[in-house]
Formats: sequence, C-alpha cells, structure tokens
Amino acid sequence: MPAQQLKFAGVSDEAVKARTGKGWKEWFAILDKVGARKMTHKDIAEHIYDNHKISGWWSQMVTVGYEQARGMREKHERATGHYEISISRTLEVPVSKVFKAWEDGKARAQWLEEKRFVIRNSTVNKYMHITWADKKTGLDLNFYSKSPAKSQVVVQHSKLPDTKAAAKMKNYWSKNLDQLKEFLKA
Repeated sequence: MPAQQLKFAGVSDEAVKARTGKGWKEWFAILDKVGARKMTHKDIAEHIYDNHKISGWWSQMVTVGYEQARGMREKHERATGHYEISISRTLEVPVSKVFKAWEDGKARAQWLEEKRFVIRNSTVNKYMHITWADKKTGLDLNFYSKSPAKSQVVVQHSKLPDTKAAAKMKNYWSKNLDQLKEFLKA
C-alpha cells in the first residue's frame, strides 16, 4: 500500500509524519524492533514518549495505530477490551439550543429514536453523562460553542461489547445526529 494511503487509528501517514517526524512504516519498524508485540499498551506508549520525545497524545495515537496494524486491537477497541465510538455534528444554532434539544424530553422525542435512558449528570451547555437504555453502555456528550450562532455536539458511546455493536452505534448516532440537525433547522 502506498504510504499516502496508510491510515491507522484514524490518522493518515502524512499526519503522523507531520506531527511525529516518522510515518507509519517507520513507527512499525521501530516498535517491532523493541518487541512491542509482546508489550502492553501502556508500555508501548511510554516507550514512544520516553525514547522518542513524542507528546502524550501522539504517543497514544501511534500506539493504537501499531496495535491495529499488528492485529492487537480492532477498530474502536479500547485498551480495556471494550469498544467506543465518537461522532460529532456542527450545527448552525447557539450551543444553548443544542443542549436544550438533548435535555428537554419533549424536544428530544422529536429527533432521537431511543427514549429509555438516564441523564446521570450535566453542566448546562457543556456536557452530559448518560447511562444508555441497555444499562451497560454510556454516553458522554460534549457541547462546544463555535460562535454565537454555531455550535458542535460530540457523542462518545463507550463500553460497547464488540466491533459489530460499535459499527451499529456509529450508524445509529450518525442518523440521529442528522435528525437533530434537521430538528434544529425548524
């Protein structure tokens, strides 16, 4: 596969090289040489951070990319063994309107299919923590104001059991966030 087409952990070869000074093939060779296939996620990330002076976030991204490339981790899989997806939408409305569309049950019923979940806690116009309807998985919602009339919502659905469930929820949230966008246009 040509280098420009390499993409792991959602990061292109070009992006990883721009931020770390090395492309994916170089990282894979370096990590194979130190025996990373037998190391824990934490140990690989620490090796990258300590020995290659790469920031913590990029050390994590390189580690996840390596684990995916070497079959040590599936797409959306976390180090805990659970799966997690994240999806966002930028909306042409104030952040307060987006937050209210989630918080208000009547408004939410007009765009979100699922109705049986519990909002555990929230901070107005900032975040919500939700126990999902299955009572096993959770949502972290983050709300960002981009301007007085523009905002972003990020949905992170965690503790999913497998890659199939992660793909299903990625599609579910894509559809429902599109419905939210349409609802807010009205």
